[in-house]
Amino acid sequence: MVQLIVVEPCADGWAVRQPSIANAQLFVSGAKAEDAARLLGTRLADAGQPAEIQVYLRNGDLAGRFVLAPAA
Repeated sequence: MVQLIVVEPCADGWAVRQPSIANAQLFVSGAKAEDAARLLGTRLADAGQPAEIQVYLRNGDLAGRFVLAPAA
C-alpha cells in the first residue's frame, strides 16, 4: 500500500500530514516542510514501503506530486 504524505498550508505555516498518523509536523516555511516530507518518504521507501508526496499551494491547488519506489 502506498503511504501518502501531504504538505499543505496551515494557520501558522505549513503542515506535513500522513493519514495513518494522528499528529502533523508543523513548519514555518514551505521549503522546510517539503524537505521533511521528502526525508520521510525516502525513509519509508528504504524500508520497503512506496510513498507518494503531494504538495499543495496556499490556494489549495496541487503544486507537485512525487512518488518514491521501495528500494530494490
